[in-house]
Amino acid sequence: MRLATGRDGNAVAGMLARAFQDDPAFGYIFPDPATRARQLPRLFKLLYDSDGTAGMRLVSEGGEAATLWRGPGRAAMGWGEIVRHLIPFAGALGTAIPRALQVSGAVEAHMPQGDFWYLHIAGCDPAAQGRGFGRRALLAGLERAAGRTPCYLETATERNLGFYATVGFAVTDEWRVGRNGPRFWSMLRPADRR
Repeated sequence: MRLATGRDGNAVAGMLARAFQDDPAFGYIFPDPATRARQLPRLFKLLYDSDGTAGMRLVSEGGEAATLWRGPGRAAMGWGEIVRHLIPFAGALGTAIPRALQVSGAVEAHMPQGDFWYLHIAGCDPAAQGRGFGRRALLAGLERAAGRTPCYLETATERNLGFYATVGFAVTDEWRVGRNGPRFWSMLRPADRR
């Protein structure tokens, strides 16, 4: 695993779009699968760029897996960043803006207090799953963040819970976006975990 650079952005965004094509949260934001496939690469490229200035981005040598982390105190985008990227995000989201804001607001409302490393996005290309790329990308990030502050994530995919538990994350909350939105699990890994 290596730190990703700006040159990796489009490839990582495309890989993450494939990885999250069937994700419940992105399915809620973009209900139409064709729209989701078209818009996710644009959205992930914006998130990739944002996370690069707010934390760290890790990618496998062949681009099979990546993790995007936001550093302590930077879990949520600040107003300045939101205003600067308003037009690109509006272009990436289109008519899905209300659902995206609903998901984003719920995610922020369930974040823990205090400092933590936020595992914003972790994904593995579906064609490479089951070969350890995702686990190595996750462990590389935890190695860099371990011991200093807790690490936090949320997932809308129940089958991910066991995977994250194997590296020390524990479920701290289960919640839903609105009345009919996707279900999420909040997970925290203590600071002293190595």
